[in-house]
Parts: sequence; structure tokens; C-alpha cells
Amino acid sequence: MSMNGTKAFGLHLDATLKVIKQDLTRRFREQGIDLTPEQYALLAELASRGELAQKELAKSTFKDAPTVSRIIDLLVKKGWINRSADTDDRRKYILTLTPAGQAIFETAAPIVHAAREVGWQGLTEEDYSRLKHILDRVVENIQG
Repeated sequence: MSMNGTKAFGLHLDATLKVIKQDLTRRFREQGIDLTPEQYALLAELASRGELAQKELAKSTFKDAPTVSRIIDLLVKKGWINRSADTDDRRKYILTLTPAGQAIFETAAPIVHAAREVGWQGLTEEDYSRLKHILDRVVENIQG
């Protein structure tokens, strides 16, 4: 691949992510939901996995630990996440959704699904699989 092709790749990824985040932010705001796409990602991961250590949540959502810590602080203040010390390791925090957090996730999930449906119009499951394979491969190549 030429160097020109690899330069454009990063710009396309950045632009795509920016447009997706802006769209979700707009959709949440229009529905009166005080939620960001980043906050939704953490709520969704906790909704699907039950409880997670803060470090595991950061890893599974591909976010750095300081960013996850700031988001968790906000979600705790909103009453959407419980953070408790691990009984085996007091330096480690275990996170769970509160009933209010589960409710906001259930309210936001259809909005996210609708946004994804719009974004994937005209694309097939094969397109999705190929894109995921390519992106996973790039990550593997870089991480060694």
C-alpha cells in the first residue's frame, strides 16, 4: 500500500467516528437524555456483562483508564453506576449498573440501534464482517 493510502485511512476513521458521535449526541439531546456516546458505551458494556472491574471496563471499551475514571465519576454522580471496593483487592473497584442506570440504558439503546441502522443503509452483513476483520487486523498488526 502506498503512503498516500495509509494517510487517508486515519482521516477517514477520525471523520467517521466524529460524525457518529455527533449524530448520537444530537439524538440523545432531542430525546431529552443527558448522555454522551462515551457514557453510553460504558453503560452498554455493564448492561451486557453485569459487573466489571474498572480496569476491565476500560480495556473492553478500548478507552484509557483516566478517561474511564472521569466518565465513571459522572455516572456515579448521576446515580447510574455503583462503584464498590473489591472484597479481594481494596485497590480495585467493581462497577454495576443501578436500576436507574439500567433504565437509561434501555431508553438509549433503541436510539443507538436506530442510528446504526441509518449508518449501515446500503451495506451488507458481509461489508460489516469485512470491515471488522480489517480493523481487527490493523489493531493486531500494531499491537504485535
